[in-house]
Amino acid sequence: MKISIITVTYNAASVLSRTLDSVKSQSWQQIEHLIIDGASKDETVSMAETYKAQCPYEVVILSEPDKGLYDAMNKGLRLATGDYLVFLNAGDTLHAADTLETIFRSALPLRYAKNCQLSIVNCQRPGVLYGDTAITDEQGQFLHLRRLRPPKKLSWKSFRQGMLVCHQAFYALTDIAKEIPYDPRYRYSADVDWCIRVMKEAQQRQLPLVNTHAIVADYQEEGQTTIHHRDSLKERFDVMRRHYGLFSTVCMHIWFVFRQLIK
Repeated sequence: MKISIITVTYNAASVLSRTLDSVKSQSWQQIEHLIIDGASKDETVSMAETYKAQCPYEVVILSEPDKGLYDAMNKGLRLATGDYLVFLNAGDTLHAADTLETIFRSALPLRYAKNCQLSIVNCQRPGVLYGDTAITDEQGQFLHLRRLRPPKKLSWKSFRQGMLVCHQAFYALTDIAKEIPYDPRYRYSADVDWCIRVMKEAQQRQLPLVNTHAIVADYQEEGQTTIHHRDSLKERFDVMRRHYGLFSTVCMHIWFVFRQLIK
């Protein structure tokens, strides 16, 4: 099983090596690493080229101007050829050296393998594989687990309670993911919308969402949604309204406010 890792970069030389090293250290080497760069002006591309020359697996580097983060992610979707894909942006890391091996084991659990007539490769695969996320500081040191934790059983309705699975810990079946591009109307919350739509499609195809029961991603808390917090909240409200309806969304946001007050 091949896993496509999509890394979006722009002037990311100060944090990129951490990401590249975490991929290169994986025990599971059936990897396609797509580095989608927005025409960086620093050493990002040259670092990626050096990394490519050192790797035994396929590394594709695309550097050109884009229309923003989600436009770049859509480019990665179009290029991906792995069985599953995940977005691991500059500064994010895979949690441990056996993270992709954990994903592989979760993708072909025994209960599916028992039904195979020819080989394990022909088993029905889950629509999504997901896990927990650790929050790190700027040096990549562990701080704490993400406040929103993944549920034991995930469905597209789970995100009414917030984005319970971090984008970097959400491995989507590529056959589904490629049919669902990021919505360019959103600048900060298209990832929430995309995950919900992927899960809806998995349910439509009667494919399970499988919990790896492992920490699979590390990421720095200070991202674009933190910097642009107010705009991000407005977009997330619109995403939830579209998927869950206005009444349900208003009720959940009242609960979010109450939850903050009683902490």
